[in-house]
Amino acid sequence: MRAKGPGTSDGPGLYVYAVVRAGTPLPWKSGGVGSPPAPLRAVGTGPVAAVVSAAPAQLRARRRDLLAHQDLLTQLAASEPVLPMRFGMVAPDEDALRAQLAAAETGHLAALDRVAGHIEMNVKALPAHDSLAALVAEDATVRRLRDATRRRPGYEANVRLGEAVASALARRTAEAGRRALRDLAPMARATAEGPEVPGCAVNVSFLVARDDSDRFRATAERFAAAHRDHVDLRIAGPLPCYSFVGAGARTGGRGAPAPVGGGSRWG
Repeated sequence: MRAKGPGTSDGPGLYVYAVVRAGTPLPWKSGGVGSPPAPLRAVGTGPVAAVVSAAPAQLRARRRDLLAHQDLLTQLAASEPVLPMRFGMVAPDEDALRAQLAAAETGHLAALDRVAGHIEMNVKALPAHDSLAALVAEDATVRRLRDATRRRPGYEANVRLGEAVASALARRTAEAGRRALRDLAPMARATAEGPEVPGCAVNVSFLVARDDSDRFRATAERFAAAHRDHVDLRIAGPLPCYSFVGAGARTGGRGAPAPVGGGSRWG
């Protein structure tokens, strides 16, 4: 399978959305990628199947197609375990797809069992830039440099003050983010660190039982409200379990599993 990502697909093929258990019902109202979207269908072998549609002649990461891809995965994951593909995964034909499904059957079944009844929640911790007054009140170094800049303004003084503010914001954000993780981790079966995001001190996904998702969000939102002067805590979910479907998934937050469909090859 090849990943076309934001590039183009100039030949026939099957666009692959997800791997599911054989017999999983497809959302009949949902469209897929392409304009107009091709009908959804399942291509299976044994106990697993891939949810596919005909690949568009020109596949690009347009907003409409990105949203269609995400919406379909969300609908699939609402009731059944799903191994979601990243946007842009294309198989050359059914035979190649069935061969890959058969070769990875054991791993796919284990991953489906692992995420069954669970959803993914993502938490990002960013600096609370609208809380400079609280930062100045709490940080003696920032307060001293601010006062010095007021007495003797100048370029170098402004640079030193700006660097001190940025460093203090980053430190406060990281500390608050770690406290948030300690509060939230007991409600998750596993955690996985996400990719580095510019300006983001913490980017962590949590594998949460579907029945606990409301409690998880409420806890995260309470923490965000109580620490708004220290961190801008952003909560996303419930999401399909992108971060927990690889064979290397580990419980208890001790490692970041590799996502299925995240690279140029799948399997």
